[in-house]
Amino acid sequence: MEIMNYAQEMKNRIQGFEYGYVFTTSDFAEISNYENRKKVLMRFANEGLIRRVRRGIYEYPQYSDFLNEYVATSPDKVAKAIARQYGWSIVPYGDTALNMLGLSTQVPAVWCYISDGAYKTYKYEKVNIKFKKTTNKEISKLSYKTALVIQALKALGKNNVDKIVISKIASKLNKEEKEKMYNEAKYATDWIYKTIRSICNEGVNNA
Repeated sequence: MEIMNYAQEMKNRIQGFEYGYVFTTSDFAEISNYENRKKVLMRFANEGLIRRVRRGIYEYPQYSDFLNEYVATSPDKVAKAIARQYGWSIVPYGDTALNMLGLSTQVPAVWCYISDGAYKTYKYEKVNIKFKKTTNKEISKLSYKTALVIQALKALGKNNVDKIVISKIASKLNKEEKEKMYNEAKYATDWIYKTIRSICNEGVNNA
């Protein structure tokens, strides 16, 4: 009876996830011990309720009626699930940051993240996810969107930021995110701070 109880509790939680959500065995730590959780998740995977991405990582898969197949697992969601498992704070950097903000349509060869955790590389199927340890000030004192924009600007470089880039980034942010970013970016490099001020002021005069 106990086995049925925790298995059903895990199933209920999974079915409450959005389709495409990626999770780990650790996300059910308060329900039962590791071995029990692992067995239940493997059974759910065999039954087709969830999809196993790699060891200890699963997805509540999203089906596309248009494509007539399941949508590919999001590398960003996998990265966030891994970070959640270990209690890391992460932010995309380099080409990954540019892709996340729509500044590049090229799919990154390696999905890269700065992290306050360890240097680690994970692989599943043909996807590579890399975590690079960095100083806490690049992550811990900044909101996710602020840190993401700063990493994207670093990847572009000062000479490659123009009005089109500023408008594209501004379109990805709501009023609250802009206000927070304006305050948080004060201690960034001078050119980045000036660029973020322009991003946060984008559209203000036209509102």
